[in-house]
Amino acid sequence: MPHAHSHNHNHHHGHAHSHGPATPHPAQAAPWSILRMTVASRFGAAAAVSAALWAIVWLAMR
Repeated sequence: MPHAHSHNHNHHHGHAHSHGPATPHPAQAAPWSILRMTVASRFGAAAAVSAALWAIVWLAMR
């Protein structure tokens, strides 16, 4: 016959949390963000990525 009893299963996992269980982890500072880049630098980065991908295609077609 099954019996019901409640007990707490809280265990310590070696790291402390500084927020409550219902709140998410706080945001961490990113070393860089595409959202903080200027439009010109975003365009330059997109052009560089595009050129690199086209170079891979060109080398694969040779």
